[in-house]
Parts: sequence; structure tokens; C-alpha cells
Amino acid sequence: MTLSAPVTADPRPATRATYAAFIWSGVAMASWASRIPQIRDALHLEPSKLGLVLLSIAAGSIVSLLASGHIVARFGSRKTVATMALLLMLALAGAASGYHFGVVPVVLSLLLFGFANGAWDVAMNVQGAVVERAVGRSIMARFHAGFSVGTVAGALLGAAMVATHVPVTLHLSLTALVVGASTVYAVRNFMPDGASPDAPTEGGLAHTLRFWREPRTLLVGVFVLAFAFAEGTGIDWIGIAVIDGYHAPAAVGTLAFAVFLAAMTTGRWFGPNLLDRFGRVPVVRALAVLTVAGLLLFVFGPNTPLAFVGALLWGVGTSLGFPVGMSAASDDPAFAAPRVSVVASIGYCAFLGGPPLIGFLGDHITVVRALAAVAVLMGVASLVASAVRPLPATTE
Repeated sequence: MTLSAPVTADPRPATRATYAAFIWSGVAMASWASRIPQIRDALHLEPSKLGLVLLSIAAGSIVSLLASGHIVARFGSRKTVATMALLLMLALAGAASGYHFGVVPVVLSLLLFGFANGAWDVAMNVQGAVVERAVGRSIMARFHAGFSVGTVAGALLGAAMVATHVPVTLHLSLTALVVGASTVYAVRNFMPDGASPDAPTEGGLAHTLRFWREPRTLLVGVFVLAFAFAEGTGIDWIGIAVIDGYHAPAAVGTLAFAVFLAAMTTGRWFGPNLLDRFGRVPVVRALAVLTVAGLLLFVFGPNTPLAFVGALLWGVGTSLGFPVGMSAASDDPAFAAPRVSVVASIGYCAFLGGPPLIGFLGDHITVVRALAAVAVLMGVASLVASAVRPLPATTE
């Protein structure tokens, strides 16, 4: 599979800028997550109440994702990412200081955080597709690997801040300033999105909602939902499943989680070579099968070492689903923004519904056995994988 011929402009500055957008997004998200325990303790939140507070991020993201197709089409990916980076900077700093005054300032800050994150996500994926077409190779997955690297960096920085007793407000406020300023500076090198005169820059949200009626776009959304469910479930539950299901120490559960993340990041970095050689559909179908194999080994393996092998296969298997779905939604540059918005909105439903579903099943059949439900969705992903085949206009 080959993409359209590269454009004449040098895409290297835009490539570096897109990596920066993905990496700084990951740093911001992981930095916030690294200080949740301290904020929880300061607010004296029980687990159920903490879950409701954190749900505000998802609520803000969903609202943003529904509107982001119009926002990006109207203002372009460069202005959108720059503006959302500034909003996220204010939101993160607000949460960092607001928790001293109670729950309400934190919830309001996290709603804004989620809104900024959602539009930022769509815009940087649109730019990633522009760069991908410009270089003539499948590199979207590597941008998503950059996000993973950013989350690891943010988590390690957060761990260092906690270990050295740096106050939450100082840590997150400085992080917000660095992320916001660095992102605004980097996106100056974004390439034009290349929307045609027919792109929905006018007409408001009603105009962009018509993309929710496109069969291919919806099927790509279902495909992304399945892979996002597998990815999000691994992130949320692998550590707990190893600890509870295999009676392993907490450190071993954390190590299994690290193996999953490392495998997913590695798959995203090296996977584009497979996409260029064999094409999207054969590769993602093979990865869906690999995910199912890893899941079954993780769920039904007789010992912890085999569970680790399962986590590794699971991580590699889920690595390319989300980025390939973003590329498929962006195949037609004229309507990339609204289609990415639709696909991302559907995919993010997995991050909302996945944790409670596995938790509910876990109450009845244990968490490790509940993870077998992910294999069913991966079967669905394999069935609808033909939807991510490149549109004729994007192939030579």
C-alpha cells in the first residue's frame, strides 16, 4: 500500500512539530495522572467520588470531540492545537491550585482539561494525516508512539516529583507552562490542512453532523472502538488482574503493565513498515488475531510468566488499531476533520464504557476472566477491518 505522492514542500519541520504535539499531549495527561493520589487525599475523596471527579475529563472530551470537526475545519489544525494547548495550560494550572479550595474548582478545571484535550487530539491527528500524505509513507502510528513516550516521560517526572516531595501546585503549574509554551512554539511549523473549497468550514455543527450518517466512517469508528477498548482495558486492568488473578505482588502487577505499554509503543514505532509493505487491512486483521491470542494466554495461562507473554502479545496486537483508524478517517483531506471527529468520538466511548463493564463482570467472574470479553470485540474489529482500506484517491 502506498500513499499519494509527496508534496513539494519539505515535510520535515511539520513532522517534528507533529511529534512534539503528540509528545507534549502525553506529558500533560500523565503529569496530571501522576498527582491524582495526592489530590484525592487532600480532598478526602472515596473511590466512588474520585471516579465521578475524573469522569469530568471524559465529559469535557466528548463535548469537544463532537464539536471538533467543525472547529478544526474552520480554524485549521495549527490554530486549534495552539489554542487548545493554552486552554489546557490554564486547566492544568487551575486543577493544581483549585484543589486547595474544594472539589468544585477541580471539576471545572478538569472539564476544561477534557475539552482542550479532545479538540487537540482531533487536530493533531488531522495534521498527522497531512504529514503522512506529504512523506508518502504510513507514519501515523509513530506519532502515536510519540504520545506513548510522552506519557512515560510525564509519569517518570511525576514519580520524581512525588519522591522529592515537590508540591502538587508547583509541579503541575510548571508542567502546564512548559507544555503550553512548547506546543504553541512547535505548531508554527504545521503544514496547511489542505481542505478543499467543499470542506465544511461554514454551516456550523449541523453541517458536520452529516458525517455521522456515512457508512464507511461509522464502520471505521466501530473498528477504532474495538481496538480502543482493548487498549484502554489493558491500561486500566492488567496490573489489577495480575495481582488479583495470579496472586502476584503489587510490583509484579506494575511490571506487567509496563510490559504492555512497552510492547504497544514498540509496535507503533516499527508497525508502519508492515503497513507500507502489506497494506492496512491484512496487518490490522493479523494484529487482531494476535491480540486475541495474547488475551487468551493472559486470561487462561497457568502461571504468571505466561501471563506476561500474553500481556506482551496483547500490547503489540493493539498498537496500530487507533492510529490506522485515524489515517483511514483522514484519507480524503477535504473532510478529514469532521470524519476524525466522528471516529474519535466513537472510539472514546470505549474509554468511557470499558472500565465499568470490566469492573461489573469482575464482580461476578473475577477481573482476569472478565478480560476475555475483549476478545469478542476484537473479533468484530477483524470483521469490519476492510473499512480502513485506503480510499481510491489516496492510492497510486
